[in-house]
Amino acid sequence: MQKILIIINDAPYGTEKAYNALRMAITLQKEHGDRVEIAIFLLADAVFCGLPNQKTPNGFYNIERMLKVVIRNGGKLKSCGGCSEARGIDKIDFIEGVELSNMKEFAQWTVDSDKVLTF
Repeated sequence: MQKILIIINDAPYGTEKAYNALRMAITLQKEHGDRVEIAIFLLADAVFCGLPNQKTPNGFYNIERMLKVVIRNGGKLKSCGGCSEARGIDKIDFIEGVELSNMKEFAQWTVDSDKVLTF
């Protein structure tokens, strides 16, 4: 089983980095699900990706729905606790399956991964 860590650094909307990272995660799970284990770590403004109740116009991608697909398919998701605290959202409920974490756990995930992708 190949462990792939995907790091997202940008806010959910404004650029397409989070969107492209999640497209990659979903495709990896769909095409290689029996051979890969996906972990996603949200850093900096990407911590906003983990908030629930995202409303987007019809026809526009929705990061919350995409994260739920990754989680439903066995992906692990962590959000930087320090980044969340700095943005005042550490006490807000995140999407079910997204957990607050820290740099120590992020470092361990990095060491344990076979591949690390950053967006």
